[in-house]
This record gives sequence, structure tokens and C-alpha cells, in this order.
Amino acid sequence: MIHSHISDAIKQPHIVHLGKNLYVARFESMKIYSTLAAVKSLLEQNLINQQDTLLDSSSGIYAYALALACNKYSLKCHIIASKTVDPVLKLQLELLGAIVEPAKSAPNLKMDQQNRVERIQQILMQRSDVHWMQQYHDDIHYLGYQEFAKVIAKNFSAQKLTLVGGVGSGCSTGATAQYLRAMDKDLTLHGVQPFGSITFNSSHVEDPDIIIAGIGSSIEFKNVRAEFYDYIHWISFDYSRNGVIELLKKHGVFAGLSAGACYTVANGFAASLDEQQPCIFIAADMGHRYFEPVFQTYQQAKPVSELFPITINKIDDLKLDWCVMPWHRQPFNKPINQAEAIVE
Repeated sequence: MIHSHISDAIKQPHIVHLGKNLYVARFESMKIYSTLAAVKSLLEQNLINQQDTLLDSSSGIYAYALALACNKYSLKCHIIASKTVDPVLKLQLELLGAIVEPAKSAPNLKMDQQNRVERIQQILMQRSDVHWMQQYHDDIHYLGYQEFAKVIAKNFSAQKLTLVGGVGSGCSTGATAQYLRAMDKDLTLHGVQPFGSITFNSSHVEDPDIIIAGIGSSIEFKNVRAEFYDYIHWISFDYSRNGVIELLKKHGVFAGLSAGACYTVANGFAASLDEQQPCIFIAADMGHRYFEPVFQTYQQAKPVSELFPITINKIDDLKLDWCVMPWHRQPFNKPINQAEAIVE
């Protein structure tokens, strides 16, 4: 198939069978699905025009996806970049035409995320030609994952499926689950979170090594739908690193740190709940930006077969390195310290 733009060519995942009932959906950049559909919809509804600048903050994956979408549709792009955006990605974004503005220096990812939010608010007050994409809040980002759900449904004829993925802004896993269930798939959804995330109430347990910025948050994500999830997993940096190293060494899949978290959850828990049921986990991006903090320390990694979760029934029992809680598709209770969080 010949595509009119590179974003259309690389948005779809490669589905790879890793053994027994375990599969990976490996993306170059998963959020291309959501940005392409969102930008197209905004243009069709005349909510943006060619003179507008599309603005958002990002730790990496969304920035790349939005820059590609803006390049395709000849729109201007402005990214408030996390400290996790490395020089290679920054250069790519700039060559795609995006303005890349580093967030104010912060001692940790929590403050980094809050600083990015504050800067967005400043820009919105100063300019009228800017459209804030609100990847954390706007349900428009659900639209693109209908296509991913169709890819899964096409590749798996089984009615019962298991999907494992980062909660993130709630759109990738939540939206995919919503569309698959609308296709009459009996889907069990496992959401993966880092410790310290306000989403699903783990802000009181800090992981000192956390760098998995994309799958959790120190601020409220308004487009997360807790009632879509059957299980929630909280997993540490160490266990995620173990997963991503084994994913490369054993299966040849070079992916980002969140993929390591999802692989650990899928291989060590989710796939074993029903071995007749295909279990697909999401590898949302490539591993290049994790070279120094993750892959250079591969000697410290342990086999995933040695890692086991603690099953909990209440948030107060959370502790490192891996906890799982049957969520039973329940709505949120008020997050801990939500009143103190900076909300976008």
C-alpha cells in the first residue's frame, strides 16, 4: 500500500506472537492514531484553521505524534517539552516544523508536569491563535483508537481477549477497550500505572527512580474512564526495566519503558488468568530515548519469571514494586490530594 504521508504508514502496530497466548502490539509511536483523528476532526468541524497553532505538553510520544499530524495537515505546532524529551527527539520535532519549548527546570517529573501545565496557561492568556489539544482531557483523542480496535479484531477471532496497556491519558487503552466491547468482544482490560500517579490514587507511594512519565500523572486526567478497567497494576521502575530488557533479549523487541511494565504485567499475571484467551500488551513506542537510564543498566535486570505482584483490595495497601487490584470497572473515588494538584 502506498501512503500519502509517513504518519499513515507508521501508525499501525506490528502484532507479534511471543509464545503461548501472549502477543505484543508494537508501535513506533502509538499516539499517531489519536493525533491524526483529532486534528482531522477539528478541521472538519472548523474548530481550527490553517493559521492556528496547535499546542500541548508532552514527555515525548504525543509530541512526536502531534508534530507529524501538523506536518501532514500543514499546521503550526508548539510543544511544551518535558525534561524526558532527549536531543534526538527534540531535533526531529524541530525539523518537522514544531516549536519545542523546554519546561521550566524542575527537580522531579511531578514538578516538571506541573510546570508544563502552568506554561500552557500563560500562552493561552497571551495568544488567541492557539488551540490547546488537551491530550489529558479532551475525549476527541478517543476517535483514532477505533482503527486500532479494528486491527485487533481483524487479527484475533476469539471472542474473549485480554488487553494490557498504560493508563496514560486514558485514551489509548480506554478507547480501544470501548471500541472492542462495542464490537461484541468480551474484553478484560488491565491498566498499568507507575507509583506516585494521582490517577487511581497512588500519589502517596513514591518510586524514587520513576521516569515512566507517559503512563501516569501528578495531575488529574479528565478523560480517563475508570469504569473501563477490570484490573489496575502499579509497577516500579525496576520491574519495568526488567521487563523491557527481557523483551529485547528474549524476543528481539526494542521498545520503551512502558512496554517493559506492560510485558511484566502480561507475562507475569494477565496471560495466566486464562491461557485459552489471547493476551495482547501494548508497546507504545521505541526504546531510543531510554538508552542511558534503562538499557545501559541492563546488567541489573532480573528475569521477569522471578517477579510477582501483591494482590491488594484497597489503595492503602499499595507498596513497591508491583501491586494489582481487581478494579471491577468501578468509577473513581476522589484521588488522594487531588485538591492540591494543579489541574490543566
